[in-house]
Amino acid sequence: MQRYFVDEAMREGAFTVSGDNAKHISKVMRMTAGEEIIIVNEGIAHVCTIASIDTEVIATPTGRTIPSPEMPVQVTIACGLPKGDKLELIAQKGTELGMYTLLPFAAERSIVKWDEKKGKKNRERLQKIAQEAAEQSHRTHVPMVEAPISFKQLVARISEFDAVFIADEEDAKAEKRTRFAEKLKNVHDNKSKSILCIFGPEGGISRKEAEALAAAGAQIMSLGPRILRAETAPLYALSAISYEFE
Repeated sequence: MQRYFVDEAMREGAFTVSGDNAKHISKVMRMTAGEEIIIVNEGIAHVCTIASIDTEVIATPTGRTIPSPEMPVQVTIACGLPKGDKLELIAQKGTELGMYTLLPFAAERSIVKWDEKKGKKNRERLQKIAQEAAEQSHRTHVPMVEAPISFKQLVARISEFDAVFIADEEDAKAEKRTRFAEKLKNVHDNKSKSILCIFGPEGGISRKEAEALAAAGAQIMSLGPRILRAETAPLYALSAISYEFE
């Protein structure tokens, strides 16, 4: 069944699907009244029957719901602004792997600068990518793509999370590396509910940034002996977290 996210609460016992989702149901899927779809509202996936199709689609809940596939821990991925379309890839694949929030930040080694004039449009595109990936992967939560923040703002937000990790390639090069699996086990044992994973851009996190983050309470994590690309490292971390918690 097709899945659609609806923000508005039920009215008169039915959900109203509008905009692009309504067009997708009527024009792309060519559905008709009586067919079933899944409406996700406030984190619950409702199996609904289409009551009518026009410019808006009216869907009535059948009373059946689908269990949530969300991870038991909320993982925020903070990425130093990378080049090209890498942020789009992280938004899409990160959503599929269970990411809760995507938080871009301006890192010391970020070559790309966020264009404020195009910022709203870029963020809307990333949010749409996350929503489409959430529908495809049967999520009940669409990850929020936040507006890029400064490194100073990132440091200030560390206290919001139960556990914070920095992907540091210098640690990966060391003979005795920290093991991410062991650190995740400690997080699991402590029943932490929110994790922030911080990744640098193509050049990685600078020494100055790593020291500032560690001083604020972040832990160093090593993602194995190989140096991963900026767009690969967050996906590796999400997979490891999923393995430990699910």
